[in-house]
Amino acid sequence: KWKTLGELCEDVEYGSSAKSKAEGGVPVLRMGNIQDGRFDWGKLVYTDDKAEIKKYLLKHNDVLFNRTNSPELVGKTAIYKSEIPAIFAGYLIRINRKEDLLDADYLNYFLNSQIAFDYGKTVVISSVNQANINGTKLKSYPIPVPTLSDQKAIVAVLNDLSDETQRLESIYQKKLVALDDLKKSLLHQAFSGCL
Repeated sequence: KWKTLGELCEDVEYGSSAKSKAEGGVPVLRMGNIQDGRFDWGKLVYTDDKAEIKKYLLKHNDVLFNRTNSPELVGKTAIYKSEIPAIFAGYLIRINRKEDLLDADYLNYFLNSQIAFDYGKTVVISSVNQANINGTKLKSYPIPVPTLSDQKAIVAVLNDLSDETQRLESIYQKKLVALDDLKKSLLHQAFSGCL
């Protein structure tokens, strides 16, 4: 059955708009930290503001949606896996899902799917070099909702495919390096008269 995301969550919540700094106690995750459905923990900014930390501290399996970015990147999503304590910035939206209806990993995979990106293009508000999908539009996203056990089974299959893809990519990169080394060696031998 298809439902709207709004039917499957308690609410959506915008992140902190307070100014961050280069050093501090708690990282503030921003839109640039979202990479391939996960968080990249490089290029962080920080906060020490206790009120902000209390209000925006991430919980395990929080799914964050990038509401403002360039047109091709708006709507990318990542899941927080309690890597280190962190809060989230204002260009991100936390989806407070109903845990008995919607698995966090399933939601993350779906929102990073082509179906979700295509729907996002129909509701996005664009201006010069910026695109925005607000919380109200996010709650309108249609999403297929199998049973929770089926969602978890789908996630298990997708995780296996992701692991295999990463393994194959690693092998491919090693072969590219080996081919480059072979090319250099052959060129060296050719120009030094060893062939």
